[in-house]
Amino acid sequence: MTTTNLTIRIDSGIKAEAEKLFEDLGMSISTAFNIFLRQAVRMQSIPFTISRGITNRATIAAMREAERIADDPSVPSFSSREDLVRSLES
Repeated sequence: MTTTNLTIRIDSGIKAEAEKLFEDLGMSISTAFNIFLRQAVRMQSIPFTISRGITNRATIAAMREAERIADDPSVPSFSSREDLVRSLES
């Protein structure tokens, strides 16, 4: 198998943490990166979920509304589905 070199820039702190992690797992960063690339090629995608981790405005508004409803003593609550159905039928 022919190999080639790849140069990447990475935060030095992350590199140090990754080196320690991969050393504990018995491999080098080079081996870990090769595993990542092989898995990406095999799956034809990045082999993990990538998300912004930021809740959008609509979700934030819904969460605030849910908190308001939960804290409002005038809003009825039900301990079972059956209780809810009975309330809707009356």
